[in-house]
Amino acid sequence: MSRMTTGIVTGMGSVWLSSAPALANVEAGKPADYSGIAGMYYTLIALILIYGVYDTFFKKS
Repeated sequence: MSRMTTGIVTGMGSVWLSSAPALANVEAGKPADYSGIAGMYYTLIALILIYGVYDTFFKKS
């Protein structure tokens, strides 16, 4: 199970890091649009919370 979890976390992390430039939404002359980076932060927070729930309730000790 730990190998699968490590693989999923590694895959999600690599997708998250590789999509960072595309989601930055940088446009010259316009006010900053933070929707891309905010989505990435919310995704990271959600992954941390999901792992916390898994670790607390579903992990076999």
